[in-house]
Amino acid sequence: MTSSPTSDTEPAEVPDAVLGHLREAVRPLAALDGPDRIRMIRSERWIGYPQARAVLDQLETLLAWPDRQRMPNLLLLGPTNNGKSMIIEKFRRTHPAASLSDREQIPVLCMQMPPDPSPGRFYLALHTALGTPTRPRNRVHELEQQALTLLRATGVRMLIIDELHNVLAGRDNVRREFLNVLRFLGNELRIPLVGVGTRDAYLAIRTDPQLENRFHPMTLPTWSNTTNTRLLLASFTASFPLRKPSHLTSPEMTDYLLTRCEGTIGELATLLTAAAVTAVDNGEEAINSSVLARTPYVGPTERRRRFERHLA
Repeated sequence: MTSSPTSDTEPAEVPDAVLGHLREAVRPLAALDGPDRIRMIRSERWIGYPQARAVLDQLETLLAWPDRQRMPNLLLLGPTNNGKSMIIEKFRRTHPAASLSDREQIPVLCMQMPPDPSPGRFYLALHTALGTPTRPRNRVHELEQQALTLLRATGVRMLIIDELHNVLAGRDNVRREFLNVLRFLGNELRIPLVGVGTRDAYLAIRTDPQLENRFHPMTLPTWSNTTNTRLLLASFTASFPLRKPSHLTSPEMTDYLLTRCEGTIGELATLLTAAAVTAVDNGEEAINSSVLARTPYVGPTERRRRFERHLA
């Protein structure tokens, strides 16, 4: 077995003049050796794009909303692996928790909706997000009062609930109980609530007319061959420390990439990351057709087919 061309090489001197395809902050990384660059390629990165910025702007607007009896809420909807959770995490990091002398301040609290949407499981998940221990035998009304006290004490100004579509996993009566909890929290705390999930989250909220009126939906649709998508591709390639430019923004290449990753930004990021690693490993230093053909990436549909064949 032969070693990769870059695995044992010393850091290379790469003149800035030939790195104009990279962001300025990324150019020094192109001089690192192969393993270090691969580590950087695989690290998490934020790629801004118009839909994401629109959601972040709306979240900022809600966070600054003046106190009123009925606060506006947001429902962020989109297919799985299409960037919803990353946007929420970006917003949370912009408003981090801070330790005061006597308590912690948490301006934005993020939690995940449990698979069972019962009020008891929800409040336990809320306590976990707050980092507070609870007794397993606590009754729902005790968990509720403890949660309200802690949310006020920590100065939570926005509650974000990811995977809200899990509400539909419950029976009708359990679902109604949880939706009542949402309405109660909004009324009692007078803070914006943000639900994040797939289309099923909207179907769940629609069953309660009062909640449907309070939650403004914003969607992150799958990507198509548009100017914004080509700008997104250019942003990705400018963030990978490859020593040669990658030309991915032609309509034909955009169609190929979208077809292969099935139109979601999470899958696109996975494909491009794997391709950038391949480009470093084989010494080509750019993502092109030959590198993409050799990149070990399988799209969601084919992954499901392979899994189903194993189950058969």
